[in-house]
Amino acid sequence: MTASIPQLPLRDELFLLGHHDDTGQPHLHRRALALGMAGAVLIELFLAGRLTLDSYDDHPAADRWLRLNSDQPVGDLIADTALAAIHHARATPTVKAFLRSFADDLYERTRAGLVAAGILRHTARRRLGGLVRADAYLATDTKWAVIARARLRYLAAGREQPDNHTAALAGLVAVLGLADHLYLDDDTATLTAHLKTIAAQHHRPVREITAAVDAAIGDLATATYR
Repeated sequence: MTASIPQLPLRDELFLLGHHDDTGQPHLHRRALALGMAGAVLIELFLAGRLTLDSYDDHPAADRWLRLNSDQPVGDLIADTALAAIHHARATPTVKAFLRSFADDLYERTRAGLVAAGILRHTARRRLGGLVRADAYLATDTKWAVIARARLRYLAAGREQPDNHTAALAGLVAVLGLADHLYLDDDTATLTAHLKTIAAQHHRPVREITAAVDAAIGDLATATYR
């Protein structure tokens, strides 16, 4: 049923799910969302056959090295920038190192790409009697977020088998704590566990990248509350 529905890049869907449809306000810390989107970029490069993770099983997921199978561009500006960053790195980067460095301006770059594509629009509002300018980025059409939620809804209801893209999205949504913003009937804990179960059926490198994102978000939370 959903095969004919267009898909945005995984990081773009994650960006949209990470914001309120009507206000454009993020549901979580921007840095945490950027780490998730950096993981999404790695996952799509793996699915495109461009990279894999080293085979040292005794390394935690975040400390596995990224290995390029090919630096041939995939035709997506941000993904191709990631390929170039890995290719030209002085030393073979670990998943953790890539996530931290690539996430630095990924939120802004992803948002700019969505604006350029006409999926988001920039608005400026005045608050406090016009003294404070508040910038907002609102969806021009909520269908893109609705489509992403629908794919996850079909999986959660057992109506479809997960494809690679949606299974990866399920795992990232779960580790980012976005399950309660999918507007499904399930309680958040049950839905998150279900999404993690779906993601656990995915390719091992995808599971490991998702686990590395989870660890990076945990490190961020620890640093924030020190």
